[in-house]
Amino acid sequence: MTLFERTSRALLLTQSGIELLAYFRMMGDAANNISVAATGQSEAVTGHVLISATNLMATYFLPPVLKNLRKTAPDLQIEIIASNELSDLRRREADIAIRHSRPKDEALFAKRLKGTTAHLFASKQYLDEVGRPKTLTDLEKLKFVGFDEPALRLGLMASRGLNLTTANFNFSTSSTTVALELVRQGFGIGIFPIEMGAAYPELENPFPGFEPISIETWLVAHRELRTNLRIRLVFDLLAEGIG
Repeated sequence: MTLFERTSRALLLTQSGIELLAYFRMMGDAANNISVAATGQSEAVTGHVLISATNLMATYFLPPVLKNLRKTAPDLQIEIIASNELSDLRRREADIAIRHSRPKDEALFAKRLKGTTAHLFASKQYLDEVGRPKTLTDLEKLKFVGFDEPALRLGLMASRGLNLTTANFNFSTSSTTVALELVRQGFGIGIFPIEMGAAYPELENPFPGFEPISIETWLVAHRELRTNLRIRLVFDLLAEGIG
């Protein structure tokens, strides 16, 4: 059976190769499902639990909740993945995930938690230097600290009457903690959950008239793992702590 055809530039899969690849992928998914099911039968409140959350959530919202978890189940080993990339729960990249949109995969169990709102924040030092905007037009003249790819968020800003361009963003980062520090250091205006901005007295909302951005929060786990005592315990304590 020929799996590859050689061309002048590369090796290409034949139809037989494509079918075999699909078979191996199916076998891999089945193996992952067996692993998840086996883990779900464990009833000991010990062992390892892997939690994935965004950089922001892992840094500012999880630690207070984990204090209570440590008191309740001190023998658990908790590992936190702080990443803005979605963890694949089917492939056990995480046991529990905190996400900001509802999952569509029917194999996952999701519980909606208390959401929050994101607001504009800037350092008082920066606003003292450039002046506090009185109108949206004034706001459009200021610098912003971008998160991920700022160009993708221009439409969201425009829907709230704020017409920015990529020229407004001299600095951008994929890390919310870096973005926060840049804003605190006076590099421009950022958008953060109100709880984060309120925690730093050197920050203020430069334009309260800007419509806040709603942020959903979902706690997600594989349905099979809901029968696992330690996963269920961590899941329930996270749900209670985050609200």
